[in-house]
Amino acid sequence: METILIVEDEQDIAEIIAFNLEQAGYHTQTARTGEDALVKVGKFLPDLVILDLMLPGIDGLEICKKFKQDPVLLHIPVLIVTAKSEDNDIICGLEMGADDYITKPFSPRILTARVKTILRRTKIRVDNKQQGSLSLHGIEIDVNKHRAKVDGEKVDLSASEYKILLFLIRNPGWVFSRGQLISTVHGENYPVTDRSIDVQILGLRRKLGEKGSYIETVRGIGYRMKENSDDI
Repeated sequence: METILIVEDEQDIAEIIAFNLEQAGYHTQTARTGEDALVKVGKFLPDLVILDLMLPGIDGLEICKKFKQDPVLLHIPVLIVTAKSEDNDIICGLEMGADDYITKPFSPRILTARVKTILRRTKIRVDNKQQGSLSLHGIEIDVNKHRAKVDGEKVDLSASEYKILLFLIRNPGWVFSRGQLISTVHGENYPVTDRSIDVQILGLRRKLGEKGSYIETVRGIGYRMKENSDDI
């Protein structure tokens, strides 16, 4: 049974989340402050953290940053739950390392569905990293040889295009900001503009032909690789 840590200072909201997740078969723990969350996550390493941004003391963004900077904790997926719905807040959370977000007020059923999806994708990502080859939508990547094929035909990609494609296929369905993609390709604090990622995505789509449509632009945020052929 997966364990989920709910970091939420409003008790009624925390109880609603916990009730619905337990009904869905998960075990839950709660933390009311960022400091308490840091203590608890270090004690039992939850399978997922649901994190409010507006917390007393250390705020949610700083907590997320601390998780993702710790080699023991960085693999734990984070779902941000917040009343902040501006694009900048969402992008900031994603760039801190959050895996998804949901805004308040929210449907408990939708939140539970998001949790299930994140946990499933996390398992896919772990499994994929253990494989020497990946395949999605007819796009094949030989990780050991750094080669890509589309429907069996070799595709000549630049090093940056290859890294972007590999990253997106390893994380199907997840939305990544341009800043996250820049860090993936070039490392942290690399001095390039967001526009450079747009250009590389454009070139990658062109080389993938019809399969390029599976790389979807998420308005105001960034890009994702569609998980299913009927994703919208």
